[in-house]
Amino acid sequence: MTTAIYSHPDCQRHEMGEWHPECPARLQAIADQLISAHIDDLLDHREAPLAGLEAIARNHTPNAIAIVQSQPHEGDDYYPIDGDTSMNRHSYQAALRAAGAAVAATDAVIDGEIDNAFCAVRPPGHHARPSVPMGFCLFNNVAIAARHALDARGLERVAIIDFDVHHGNGTEEAFRNEPRVLMASFFQHPLYPYTDPLPVTPNRVNVPVPAGTRGDVVRQLVLDQWLPALHAFKPQMLFISAGFDAHREDDLAGMGLVEADYAWLTQQMMEVAKLHANGRIVSCLEGGYNLSALGRSVVAHVKALAEI
Repeated sequence: MTTAIYSHPDCQRHEMGEWHPECPARLQAIADQLISAHIDDLLDHREAPLAGLEAIARNHTPNAIAIVQSQPHEGDDYYPIDGDTSMNRHSYQAALRAAGAAVAATDAVIDGEIDNAFCAVRPPGHHARPSVPMGFCLFNNVAIAARHALDARGLERVAIIDFDVHHGNGTEEAFRNEPRVLMASFFQHPLYPYTDPLPVTPNRVNVPVPAGTRGDVVRQLVLDQWLPALHAFKPQMLFISAGFDAHREDDLAGMGLVEADYAWLTQQMMEVAKLHANGRIVSCLEGGYNLSALGRSVVAHVKALAEI
C-alpha cells in the first residue's frame, strides 16, 4: 500500500489564542508520534497545495467564502467568527491549504498515484456549513473533496464516514438532499453543535450515542448500521472525517474509545473500499485535543490505512 500524508507549515500558523484547544501543537503531536512509531519513513509525504476558489465554491456560498477571505491579513489580532472560532492573519492561507490537501489527495487517489491518504491539516472542517464557518472550522475540507470527486472527476457515488465525537452538522447539511453521497457517523448526543438527530435514510446513517459510550458499542453499531448501508450504496470512493476526540482521554467530550477502536474502524472502512471503491480513501483530520491521545490515535489510523 502507498499511503500519503498531506500537510503544510501554513496549517500550523493558524491559531486562535493560547487558550484554544484547536492549536498548532496538534499537528506537531501527530508528526512526533509518527516518528516515534517508526512509520514516518514508510509514508509518502506530500505538500498541501492551495485550494482554488472554484473547488471551495462547489460546497460553499459566496458569503461563506467572503467571511474567511475578508478577515485582515496583517497584525497579531484575532478576528472572531463565532463564540469559539476566530482567525488570525494566517488563517485564510491555512484554510486554503487544508482544503487543497483534501482536493489534491482526491486527485492522486483517483489517478492511482497513491492508494489512500491522510491529510494532517488544520483548521478542521466538518462543522463549516455551506453558508457560514463555525465550530473551529472555516471551510469543510471533506465536503469540498467529495464535491470535487463527484463534479470535477465524474464519480457517481461517494461515502463520507465521520467518527469525530461531535456531529458533523456542516457535512450533513451540505449533502442532506444529495443522493450521490452516503454519510455515516456516530456522535455524542447531546453535545456541541446541539443539532437534533435526523432520521436514518438510505444516504444518511448518523447515529447519536450517549456520553460514556465505549468501543464495543461503537463497533456493534458499525456492524449493524454502517456496514449494511455502505454495502448497499456501493461507494466508488470513501472520505473520512477523522476526529479523535471520542478518545477516553479527551476532555472536550465524554466517550471512551481507544487507539484499537480507531484501528478497527479504519480496517472496516478499508474492507468496504477494497470491495466497492478500488481501495480509494481520503481521510482528513478533524478533532482530537488531548495531544498524546491524538498522536497515538492517528498512528493507529495511519497504520491501518497503510496496512503496516
